[in-house]
Amino acid sequence: MDITPYLEKVCQTPHAIKLNLKLVSVGEQAVTLTLPYSKEIVGDSINNYIHGGAVSTAIDTACGAAILQAQSNLRAMATLDLRIDHVRPADSGVDINVYADCYHLTHTIAFVRASAYTDDVKAPIATAVGTFMRSNKQFPIT
Repeated sequence: MDITPYLEKVCQTPHAIKLNLKLVSVGEQAVTLTLPYSKEIVGDSINNYIHGGAVSTAIDTACGAAILQAQSNLRAMATLDLRIDHVRPADSGVDINVYADCYHLTHTIAFVRASAYTDDVKAPIATAVGTFMRSNKQFPIT
């Protein structure tokens, strides 16, 4: 089953819609999403930095999409543990990209790592590593 057309649905959850997340690219077990800069998601009004919660949501969403891509089906998942290290704020007015890679799957657990960055993945604004429970139910597609 080619799930690539369904990955766009990941960006249609309520949080993803509010953040205007966009699917940019897909790999065998990885995805890249973009979190567009918006004044609505600024957390530091003096420096106009995007709120860390918006970055965290983008990372969690990208991780879920990477899992769907790696397992090549629409089996649902839930975040068990997601450690995010916020390295530095993104420059004001700049979109944030999130690259997530599902590097290992067991029958019940998915292991993912991710980086949020602006123009260079080697200069992240945040990095993450997480584990996700894999369900026997399908991801809800409407």
